[in-house]
Amino acid sequence: MLISALLTPKLVKSVGHIRTFAGLASIVSTVVLLIPLWINPGFWFVMRFIAGFCSSGLFLVCESWVNAFASNQNRGRVLSLYMMVTYGALGAGQLLLNVNDETGTTRFIIVSAMLSLSLVPLILLPAEAPAIENAKPVSVNDIWKASPLAVIGCFANGLGQSAFFAMGTYFGLGKGLSVWAVSIMMALPPLGVILSQYPIGLASDKFDRRKVIVAMSFVGAAAIGAILVLGLIWSWFLIGLVTLFGVFTLPVYSLVIAHANDHLTKQQVLGASGRLILLYGTGSIIGPLAVGKIMHDFGPNGFPAYLAAVYGGLGLFALWRVVMRPEDVRGRKTSR
Repeated sequence: MLISALLTPKLVKSVGHIRTFAGLASIVSTVVLLIPLWINPGFWFVMRFIAGFCSSGLFLVCESWVNAFASNQNRGRVLSLYMMVTYGALGAGQLLLNVNDETGTTRFIIVSAMLSLSLVPLILLPAEAPAIENAKPVSVNDIWKASPLAVIGCFANGLGQSAFFAMGTYFGLGKGLSVWAVSIMMALPPLGVILSQYPIGLASDKFDRRKVIVAMSFVGAAAIGAILVLGLIWSWFLIGLVTLFGVFTLPVYSLVIAHANDHLTKQQVLGASGRLILLYGTGSIIGPLAVGKIMHDFGPNGFPAYLAAVYGGLGLFALWRVVMRPEDVRGRKTSR
């Protein structure tokens, strides 16, 4: 992800959004089919590295494309629609655990087929790609000057979301849930975002995005933190609290991205997308390692404690930014 965040913007600037997306998607589709052919750790490491590089590039292409055509007045809603599709697919993907796969290849074939189908509308339907001739390089420091919350928010979401999706299964099993219940627990949060994402995006377009980020972060931290307070609880209530956490915190990433692009010019969107994903990717590397160590030392309850700390901390930082700069000035997108 980190390497992709550095190299993909250069590839997009060279050949454009459409060709970059088509090429990366084709590579991932091929790699997914190759993985089950040889059960070897070294081979799998190489294949997963390639798949991770290309998958991260796909997200970068999509997000820079969406942000280039969105305005400061509708960016929250536009990104919400994008994230609804993304998280809906993530949630549905968790249910593939229940697919009967006696050969060990069925799930890989399904994933490859869906990746190939994603190219159909891109190739057959008319699409206007963003202009890339005047794209400017953007550093993390440039983004920090425009919006410190964007830098901290992307990093914090990397810490939180990666830990949630990487270690959530182990948390559920550690709490005594069955494999079927764990798959439901991990599927419901991203599926629930389909219902919550657009209203939250709409609210961020109407009001100060930072205040919406504060509210979502605190509510999510309280929901997951309630598991620690309540102790041993009914399994479905546990699943409900985890779902509530996801419904409120998973949309925060799109709000942070929208907030960043509110304060950037069109020429900076492509470069900024790479740096924002770089920040998210750095957090996503640290997140699973950190929560894994905490769970090893303190047991399954280290999982909700870690997530409550991450999103509680993000909420506090966003609140501090609101206090430091009461007016969230937008409108710097078209000129600077």
